[in-house]
Amino acid sequence: MLGLQFETTTSWADIAKDNLEQILTDHAFLEQKAASNAVSIIINYSEETELVKEMSNIAIEEMQHFKMVHLLMVKRGMVLGREQKNDYAVQLQKFFPKTKDRTDALIQRLLVAALIEARSCERFKVFSENMEDDELKKFYKNLMISEANHYTTFLQFAREYQDREIVDKKWHALLKYEAEMMKVRGTTAKIHG
Repeated sequence: MLGLQFETTTSWADIAKDNLEQILTDHAFLEQKAASNAVSIIINYSEETELVKEMSNIAIEEMQHFKMVHLLMVKRGMVLGREQKNDYAVQLQKFFPKTKDRTDALIQRLLVAALIEARSCERFKVFSENMEDDELKKFYKNLMISEANHYTTFLQFAREYQDREIVDKKWHALLKYEAEMMKVRGTTAKIHG
């Protein structure tokens, strides 16, 4: 369903389980960044009414996810650590050449966002399936569903703004690029690490 061309191994889940406070901190800040990205799209494409409506929903939901992760941490006696740079997102953004065309720029943003959501969904699935902790298992399974919905929303909007064949060609090229990136990842307690 997600179209990802590289599957996360269960060894990443073991690393994440052994560094729970780190993975939850990383996750919390990723939810904030996802909300910020949705707000940024609203600001930059405010004339696109349907897009603005959906990005508003996503921004609110992502901040709710941040709050949920933070409350889970507090309940477990953890403290939200400091934000760390998300080199995964930075690398994905470098895939597309810079453009001054607003439509192309929007499509690029939507495709990168779709891929980040798809990878998060896949990682949450792997994490939930490899957890002994019932609370976290359920928590990540529920979030996995939400991430899948966001993934499809971003991809659908990209296909609305340009010919689907062109968008799908860009999407498949981005998926291939990301798969190569992921081959050297999976060694840190980060959602995309």
